[in-house]
Amino acid sequence: MSNCKGKDAWPELVGSKGQKAAAKIEQENSRVDAIVLLDGTPTTRDFRCNRVWVWVNSHGTVLRPPVIG
Repeated sequence: MSNCKGKDAWPELVGSKGQKAAAKIEQENSRVDAIVLLDGTPTTRDFRCNRVWVWVNSHGTVLRPPVIG
């Protein structure tokens, strides 16, 4: 759990398609931008309450629970 407002984790989206998962995340928490990334893509390490990384494999499937950060 984070100190951010609204829903902050989406474990139920593991196994779904990345773009659909991102849309669901933004629907459930309008304070965040969900960004779909291929697993292994370099990212910044800063924590932000308005960002959710959605990690997908080469088939576009969500690999792990998206969380705010």
